[in-house]
Amino acid sequence: MDAISDPAVSEVVVMSGSQLGKTELLLNVVGYHIAHDPAPILVVQPTLEMASAWSKDRLANMLRDSPALKDRVADPRARDSGNTTLHKVFPGGHVSIVGSNSPASMASRPIRIVLVDELDRAAHSAGSEGSPVALARRRSMTFWNRKIVQVSSPTLKNYSRIEDAYKRSTRNQFFIPCKKCKEMQTLEWKQVRWPENKPEQAQYFCNKCEKPWTDADRIKALGSGEWRKQQEIPGVEGFELSGLYSPWSMIGEAAREFVIAKQSPLTLQGFINTYLCQTWEDAGAQEEIPYEYLFARREESFSDHELVCPDGVAVITCGADVQDDRIELEFVGWGRGQSAPENWSLHYGVLYGDPSGQKLWDELDSLLLRSWTLPNGRSLGVSATCIDSGGHYTQAVYSFVRGRHGRRIFAIKDRGEEGRPPIPNRPSRANIGKVPLYVLGSFALKEQVLAQLRIEEEGPGFCHFPDTRPKEFFLGLLAEKIVTKFGKGYAKRSWQRTARMNEPLVCRVYALAALLILNVKNLDKLAIRMSGEEGIDETEKRRPVQRRPRGNSFVNNWRGR
Repeated sequence: MDAISDPAVSEVVVMSGSQLGKTELLLNVVGYHIAHDPAPILVVQPTLEMASAWSKDRLANMLRDSPALKDRVADPRARDSGNTTLHKVFPGGHVSIVGSNSPASMASRPIRIVLVDELDRAAHSAGSEGSPVALARRRSMTFWNRKIVQVSSPTLKNYSRIEDAYKRSTRNQFFIPCKKCKEMQTLEWKQVRWPENKPEQAQYFCNKCEKPWTDADRIKALGSGEWRKQQEIPGVEGFELSGLYSPWSMIGEAAREFVIAKQSPLTLQGFINTYLCQTWEDAGAQEEIPYEYLFARREESFSDHELVCPDGVAVITCGADVQDDRIELEFVGWGRGQSAPENWSLHYGVLYGDPSGQKLWDELDSLLLRSWTLPNGRSLGVSATCIDSGGHYTQAVYSFVRGRHGRRIFAIKDRGEEGRPPIPNRPSRANIGKVPLYVLGSFALKEQVLAQLRIEEEGPGFCHFPDTRPKEFFLGLLAEKIVTKFGKGYAKRSWQRTARMNEPLVCRVYALAALLILNVKNLDKLAIRMSGEEGIDETEKRRPVQRRPRGNSFVNNWRGR
């Protein structure tokens, strides 16, 4: 905030972990200019939905509760107040809140103060107009005293826009003193240590004298800390801050979160990005998975041809891909592991026929009504199904799902651009069939599927396949890879098909989406209940699970301490 108030500084970059004050910083800037230095202000959120939520949940509350501000902005209920959700007028200026994915909102009037929230999650292009940040920057060119503030947690190495902006700044880092030896230092995760199997007892150790700090020592030292520049870049101040500096997060809590996150590259990436404030680099993800790797680990414990569930399955979902002459579908059983569940491919099938006729849909309905039998005799049916409606038979899909909402059979459409959430908060009915329609973010879903295929040890995230599955299935499951292309001043990642048939991957993505839509609150607890383990002695429940031995392969590159 001092840098933003400095007339010699035109740009400020903040790369930090989650819940460390980035949004509060932007609110303070808006409030300062409304009360003391009126100016046209533009707040850029990743999407229009997030822009509306930020305005209603954060900005509106600040304007209402701050005595210095509440009389500066007119009551939105007043006629001609100039106060709407996304545009608020005050004497001498205004605040416009926009989504980076909306080209119309990025155009028109000049802006002096540009505030970009969650830069790494912003759209790469506002429609066909190019980078939204570049558009906003051009709108401020006429002001000698302009301010451009960009804040975000980082994402992928060599692809993160906030990391790139931070590298082009003064790169301030926060140094705090050790209570014992007074050595000034930045906080690093390698200095966090704990007794074996007791992450809740973790402590931070000084990188010079190796003496442990309590959380009280760490928090007290923050008050004696100072920012130190790593390079001189006139007019562009940058700041980096990880969750290790947070006075609201204890080291033991972070260590416990890390141990849980290590179970899957998906959750580990979240910890690296949002807590450690580092970009994610998965060396293994740069290599394609050979289909022989998955083909060789097929199991005899279950079969495509029997309606028998392996022990551990808690929920069954189905993903169906509609083609011109067939419907391909996969039934997947999901078990323990909330963010990345262990899973079993129970059945993969192809129904041939004309999707415009009724017979094919009757056959599909019969399959979705089947139940599988668990080893303890319990019966388990299909809990949710996602059916692709984006092809040539949209109306036929709508007709099938209509009336089957109670069975959680949903129509979906697939959108492949990066940055779209895996599933929307709620379905849309703005379609010709007026049925609940989920628009999926398949980019993120495919990332999750491929990440889970790389997991080598049984447990959360591990993928099981029966020995009846042919090699063509695995070729289809691995039929796409991420490619990066550069154009219009930015890098764009997209999925590119590497094999002719990709239906197994598509069906798995839809089955995963069905699980996410189902939103099971505690898969671990449900798996225990379905397996009948409630009566097992507590010491038996805590018995270590026998894991497969690790190998020195690309799937373990992301693993560490």
